[in-house]
Order: sequence, then C-alpha cells, then structure tokens
Amino acid sequence: MAFIGTLILILLATTIAGHFSARVGIPAVIGELLIGIIIGPGVLNWVHESSALSVFANIGVILLMFMAGLESNLTQLRKVLRPALAVAVCGVILPVTLMGGISLLFGYHFTEALFIGVVFSATSVSISVVVLREFHALDTRAGATILGAAVADDIIGVLLLSLMVALIGGDSAHGGTNMGLQLLFQVGFFVAAYLLVRWIAPLLMRISERLLIPTARTVTAVVICLGMAYLAEEVGLSGAIGAFFAGIAVAQTHVKQVIDDHIEPISNAFFVPVFFVSIGLNVTFTHFVTSLPFIVLMTILAVVTKWWGGEIGARLTGFTKVGSRIVGTGMVARGEMALITAQIGFNAHLLAKGLYVDMIFMIVFSTLAAPLLLRWALKGESQDAETEAN
Repeated sequence: MAFIGTLILILLATTIAGHFSARVGIPAVIGELLIGIIIGPGVLNWVHESSALSVFANIGVILLMFMAGLESNLTQLRKVLRPALAVAVCGVILPVTLMGGISLLFGYHFTEALFIGVVFSATSVSISVVVLREFHALDTRAGATILGAAVADDIIGVLLLSLMVALIGGDSAHGGTNMGLQLLFQVGFFVAAYLLVRWIAPLLMRISERLLIPTARTVTAVVICLGMAYLAEEVGLSGAIGAFFAGIAVAQTHVKQVIDDHIEPISNAFFVPVFFVSIGLNVTFTHFVTSLPFIVLMTILAVVTKWWGGEIGARLTGFTKVGSRIVGTGMVARGEMALITAQIGFNAHLLAKGLYVDMIFMIVFSTLAAPLLLRWALKGESQDAETEAN
C-alpha cells in the first residue's frame, strides 16, 4: 500500500506543477520533471525508484509514444513534403555532427557522443503548437512546415534510435543470439510495421466495430499498441519504438479521433506523469558544478543547431528570411521526445548515469528557451508586416 501513497503524492504534485507551468507559459512536462527532481533523491529524498513505479513509468512511455504516432499526420506531411523533409534532415544532421563532435572533444566515447546527437535531433512540436496557436499561425506555410517537419523528425529519430539500440545496445532480450539473425528479426519487425499500417490495423479496427462492446475499438487499439511494443522488445528494440509505429498505424484508420479521445485522458492523467517523475528521480546534483561548462555549452549548441538546421532547410525550399527564422525557432523545442530517447538510451546502456543526468538538464534548459525564441520570431514577422503596410 505504500506505493498507493506514493502515487497519490505524484499525481497531486504533478497536477499542481502542470497548472503553474501553464500559468508561466512553459510545458507541463517540465513541471512534472521538476517534481521528480524535488521529491526524489536530488532534493527532498521522499520518493525512490521501485519495481511498481518502473512498471507504471514503462506503460507511460509506451502510451506516450503511441499518442505521438497517433498525432503524426502523414497527410499533412505529404502536403509540405519537400520543405518539411529539408527542415527535418538539416535539423538532424547539424545536432548529430556538431554536438556529437564537441562531445568527443570532452572525452566521451564515440557511442555516447553519437547518441547525444541523436537525442538532440528530436523535436517536441506540442510546445511550438501552443505558440503558433497564440499568434494564429498554425495554418500558415511556416506553421504547416513545422508540423510536417516534426512528423518527419520523429520518424527519422525513431529509426536512428532503433539502429543504435539494435547495433550497440547491450541490454537485449536476445543478447546471446547471433547478431546477423537478430538484425534479420529487426528487419522483419519493420516489415510487420509496414503491413500493420497498410492493412492489418484498418482490418482489426473494422472488426472491432462489429463487436457488441462499447470499448471494443479502444481495447483493440491498446492491444495493437502493446502487441507492437512487445514485438519490438522481443527483437531487441525498445517497446516505445513499437508503440510509435502502432500509433502511426491506428492514425491511418477512420477511428483515429475516437481512440485519441479515449486513450489520451487516462495516459496523460495517470501513467505519463509517473514516467516524467521517474526521470526526475534519477537526477542528483552531485557533479552538477563540475559538469556545468559542458551543460552550458551543449545547451547553447542544442538551441543553435536545431534553429540553424531548420532555418537552412527552409531557405533551401524557398522561404523568406523571416519565414525561415520562424521555422528554425519552431524546431528548437525538445521536451518529451528527447527525454524518452535519453531514457531509452540509458536503459540500453548507451549512456552512463552521469551523462544521462547532464542531458536531462540540457533538455530542460533548451526546451525553456524554445517558446521564447519562437515568440520573438513571430513578433518579428508581425512587425515586418506592419512596416510594409505603412
């Protein structure tokens, strides 16, 4: 029963933190993460990791990635395919090469350096959407490109993550299996993911509509999500990766909105806060001062590489200077996608504990900077429009 008390504390604290985060204009996930740091070993030492907490956190990350896949609008991506792909690719290349290269200079192993770049190639579009909505810019070309690039970004990031976990991760269920055979299983997983998107998920959702149970569609979607997560784990990938492709598959069916409405409340109210708190529980300030130069430099690079990468991609596809700046700053936010990627890497032994903690600080700081930069870019566009009108 002690876990029930811990769960009550987490849910109450994250709800209050989410409220105040919204009041000051920062993402709720940052508030939830800070609660984990405050009530965990880093500050108050009230809550520690446990097997029950880990189970809830794992379900949280699986549901979160499923929702990310569910919100990946492939139709919208097709409409702005060229600029979105250019922005996404440039926004992946710069963080991977520059941040990875600088990490090598700090003495990190090639694997760790590469994974740092992969983590900071992620984008959290939910943060940018709030700001774009505020300026009524969601339906502009820049807004559509940011959303489309974020979808492409997620897919590229998940593929890179899959590749790293498959080739380097040391905590696979098939650790003793021949590497060639394991890679074959993983290729089979992506073939299964394609078949799921194209035919299997639509068929299962149609069958679920004929069942005389009100929750049949939701249960079927959850089974698809958990089934793909399980399959991914079995072939040596992360369950979160399988859940992401399950979300993409269900998003292509006509019941997407129903599933979204049914699953999002329970995941965001119950499991997801536990996941972000569990990340905060890993944070301590033991080596914070000695790591500060690295954290500050890499935070600046995290902002600059994504901004410049997005801006270069937009300029190459015909955007104006102001429009390119909006797209670039709109891609800066990392948020939950980077946190999930870092956690998967930590669990797969791609990151040491100290580096993992440093990366959480970098993700938080760069995410806090993102909405401020996007607001600045959008205000600049408004001022330019007023100047031209006069």
